[in-house]
Amino acid sequence: MCRRIAHLDMDAFYASVELLRYPELRGLPVVIGGSGNQQPALLKDGSRHFARLRGYAGRGVVTTATYEARVFGIGSAMGLMKAAQLAPDAILLPADFHAYRHYSRLFKAAVASIAPRIENHGIDEIYIDLSGLSGETLTLARRIKQAVREATGLSCSIGVTPNKLLSKICSDLEKPDGLTILSLADIPGRIWPLPVKKINGIGPKATAKLTALGITTIAELAGAEPSFLQMHFSPSYARWLHEVSHGIDERPVITHAEPKSISRETTFERNLHAREDRSVLSGIFTALCTDVAQDLQRKGYLGRTIGIKLRYADFLTVTRDMTLAVPTADAVTIRRAAEECLRRAPLNRKLRLLGVRASALSSEKVSQGIGISRQGELPLTVQFVERT
Repeated sequence: MCRRIAHLDMDAFYASVELLRYPELRGLPVVIGGSGNQQPALLKDGSRHFARLRGYAGRGVVTTATYEARVFGIGSAMGLMKAAQLAPDAILLPADFHAYRHYSRLFKAAVASIAPRIENHGIDEIYIDLSGLSGETLTLARRIKQAVREATGLSCSIGVTPNKLLSKICSDLEKPDGLTILSLADIPGRIWPLPVKKINGIGPKATAKLTALGITTIAELAGAEPSFLQMHFSPSYARWLHEVSHGIDERPVITHAEPKSISRETTFERNLHAREDRSVLSGIFTALCTDVAQDLQRKGYLGRTIGIKLRYADFLTVTRDMTLAVPTADAVTIRRAAEECLRRAPLNRKLRLLGVRASALSSEKVSQGIGISRQGELPLTVQFVERT
């Protein structure tokens, strides 16, 4: 291969981190999601009592699940109530994103010690450019997997091919703890038999449309005439479909990309009202602003535009934002700006989601103290006020 691009995907990442903390749950169906109300209780004999899905009542969604839970049909973004119907005896644990980010940094640092050209693609997956490294591909991939395991105690799956498209597909072929290495010559035997939805970028709508056209596998897509695809899709998307079905992808591994915004949001377990649930909403709002400020500071950015996102009980979503005179990473300043945005949004209806966002980012070093308050905390007197 001229290029050797790897895609590394941590295996059931959130659930695997939880199993490090609760090893007695290994081999059991475990679902991660919901709120902190599902924290395990320590019993008098030193054992732990874990919540079960059958006892869940709320509107939370599944963040992830162990492979033992996935056999019941449970998947990410599924409602916990539906998951409870599929596997009522499955263990339910709350998500701990602080721990997940910690292990994410550990595994990425371990990979970087061997192959420094890395493109972040989320908390639990990365692309790695192995092209300029000496050594056989299989040896390098095994070294990376071992380094990840030694640094975290977790397993990962890796696909190595000439490009990002194929490597993304291959990292999923032999999960968990998989390792798949393919060349372009292997496409007919390993890639073409797969369903079209395995291609990252072919979503449910495109899959349904292709199915209606009699195209269900990547092989059938590769065999379709470009002119036929252009009759049913936009010219650019039709051209892309033809290229990816033949394993063509020239995208480089991007080792650094400036973020456009940093945001935090939360969906409530039940709908909340600005007047009846003022104290609860105020606490959530404060926490979101603090989290955004800490994310900005940790990543070394200042935000000049602060915005909010509200989703009402009927799923109507509105956003409001304002631009500051001076960019900031200060929780107090972000909270005050976000509150000003709230003044311009209807709060006379129940809410199901609340979010805070910082955009128009600049990469000035926050360590210089620009835009950061001395306390770094929000005054407790700030209230979430209902406005019509």
